[in-house]
Amino acid sequence: MIGALRSELTRLAQPRLLLTWFGLMALFAAMVNTIMVTFVSGGGSLPPGAPGVAFPTLAQMESPSGLMAGLAAASSMFGVITLSFWALATATDYSSGLIRLLVAAEPRRWRLLAAKVAALALVTAAATTVAAVVNVLVVMPAAGTAGISTAAWGTDLLNVVVSAWLHLYIAVCVWGVIGLVIATLARSAAVAISVGVGYLLVVESLVKMLKDVPSDWLLGTTLGAVASGGTSAVSFGAALTLALGYVTLGLVAAGLVYIRRDVTD
Repeated sequence: MIGALRSELTRLAQPRLLLTWFGLMALFAAMVNTIMVTFVSGGGSLPPGAPGVAFPTLAQMESPSGLMAGLAAASSMFGVITLSFWALATATDYSSGLIRLLVAAEPRRWRLLAAKVAALALVTAAATTVAAVVNVLVVMPAAGTAGISTAAWGTDLLNVVVSAWLHLYIAVCVWGVIGLVIATLARSAAVAISVGVGYLLVVESLVKMLKDVPSDWLLGTTLGAVASGGTSAVSFGAALTLALGYVTLGLVAAGLVYIRRDVTD
């Protein structure tokens, strides 16, 4: 298991891959915080079907948790980025033929899958940290410029930062597992990324715009609630339970295919 984990981490430690992954997390953290502060200070409100973002109110921005509000606001965007890289790391094993060598070296395939999930989760922790750091660096001067009060931001600072990081990390890991599952089933990163982006930008947006149609159970809404630590519509406990259900079902499906699929062709 340790050898398989080390192998996965070695393949993930490619400067171009990490720079792209971390760079996109930093870029979206900076963009969303800048737009969010401007939007919230102007008293705007998003339409019901707005894809990918969920801005806080002015009161929420000026509360102690306002410092890290940008992480929850952009959680779906961070999720799609994570889904894409988990899918890419999974599908590359098939497209390059590396899966044959891996299986030959470690016939117990469940160990290979577990090592891949663990390695990707470790890198995702680093990517989440990058997003959190950029969030703080961008939102503080932006809030001051926009006239948003930051007086409460120092209250219970450690708990606010750690909680926001942990909630986002859980949410994006679920997105990542979904990318891994789809890429395992389809053996294609392009399919996984297309499904993830299309679902978030099209399917969820359409459902949210329909009247009298419950949308709290939708994947993006659920993981957004996890990243936010719970919402008025979905508690953190309910969202986390549903998210863990998605992960469990996905990993079981991916595991069955990963273990039983013929990789000699």
